Amino acid sequence: MPLAVIAREGSKRIVVGVDAVAHTRGVSVGMAVSMANALVPELVTRDADFAADAAALERLAIWALRRYSPIVAVDPPAGLMIDISGAAHLVGGEEPWLADITGRLGAVGISARVAIAATYGAAHPLARRVANPTLVLDADNAIPLLRSLPVSALRLGPAIIDGLRRLGFDRVGELADTPRAPLALRFGSDIGRRLDQMFGDASEPFELVSSPELIHVSRAFAEPIAAAETIARYISQLVTQLCEKLDAKALGARKLDLLFFRVDSDVQAVRVGTAKPVRDAKRLTRLLCDRIETVSPGFGIERVVLAAPTTERLSYKVGASNLVEAPVADVSDLVDLLANRIGNGRLYRFASVQSDIPERSLRRVAAMAPPTSASWSDAWPRPSRLFDPPESIETVALLPDHPPAAFTWRGVRRRIRRADGPERLFGEWWTRDAETASVRDYFQVEDDAGERFWLFRAGDGENPATGSQRWYVHGIFA
Repeated sequence: MPLAVIAREGSKRIVVGVDAVAHTRGVSVGMAVSMANALVPELVTRDADFAADAAALERLAIWALRRYSPIVAVDPPAGLMIDISGAAHLVGGEEPWLADITGRLGAVGISARVAIAATYGAAHPLARRVANPTLVLDADNAIPLLRSLPVSALRLGPAIIDGLRRLGFDRVGELADTPRAPLALRFGSDIGRRLDQMFGDASEPFELVSSPELIHVSRAFAEPIAAAETIARYISQLVTQLCEKLDAKALGARKLDLLFFRVDSDVQAVRVGTAKPVRDAKRLTRLLCDRIETVSPGFGIERVVLAAPTTERLSYKVGASNLVEAPVADVSDLVDLLANRIGNGRLYRFASVQSDIPERSLRRVAAMAPPTSASWSDAWPRPSRLFDPPESIETVALLPDHPPAAFTWRGVRRRIRRADGPERLFGEWWTRDAETASVRDYFQVEDDAGERFWLFRAGDGENPATGSQRWYVHGIFA
């Protein structure tokens, strides 16, 4: 059923929101309700609840604050401003960040259009008019694309937009090429301010959201600070204060946000994550100070805020002693250091999976993920390096069950001196019907140079239904 959300504007009722079905039937935002009903007689209408919408948007902003960035602001009625410059590395970069946020919003039924640009004045119109559903603004194409946008993309009032159109201004580029003084004399300073914000010539202050239960500490300075050594010293003091608050609540930090409020109203942010709950002041200080080089102090920093947006229970074991218990190596400190430098998504370990097919017998998991119950079979040794997908080779071999006498791989012919096998692996018929009869015969071989390879033939060497009978190299032994 076509659905429209309506509200009263003065003495008349207008449409303030439509679903996809109503939109395809011609109902649009701003249309009078009487006209919409005449156009679509079966139109279902519901009164708008702007207070509930604002509360839902605020909750969504707090979710984004905890998960994606320390700098999040609400942009009513349906937008969010998220500064990811200090946090995108934790999810592997801009493209993985876009895929993650759109995927998570889509999973709960929220259709989102997301744009990444150097300024919010550019990202705002691109998300609403160009992104489909995502867009990363290329620096080489930024200016032409922004200049081609309509003047309504500048977040100006309806009266100003109408006046500009009456004067013949349709595109942002036309306004940018026009002298500012006549425009300011007629329309005020808003046009010049919005143009500067779009092209990065002026900063734009925001009222950042904050979770009510957020654990944080802050420090204001009578004189702005800028030196890296001074910043590091105050970071150490703030971390100590934050750890005291965490200790009082038996919590450990999983994410830390460090916000630098500059004298020019700009905010610089750093976000670091940990593999497990931590409230070790020395360790957290090292992680934060390692990111100081990404902060631009500008003309000086007047306030610093340190917050823990994500925390977990952390209770130390009482009575543990190395005299009675064997010490357990803790590599989480190294994991945190590497993850915050190269990105959490790029740091992982392999875990075993119950599967006879070699390329399916392992998967990537978080570096500090708990061990699984699955294990690899130790009946036959496995290579230290596995190729996925296996690489095709040319061989000379007797059928059906003899190893190759020689093979050519990557343009190099190798003569086999020793071989062991075959080890026969069958397809997983419960996974795909095509694997019901498939067979692989694996051989461990050693060439004249002493290098050892893991080769297999796709098929049993006799029946074409079991495979293509072609040979592949699947791995290399150390």
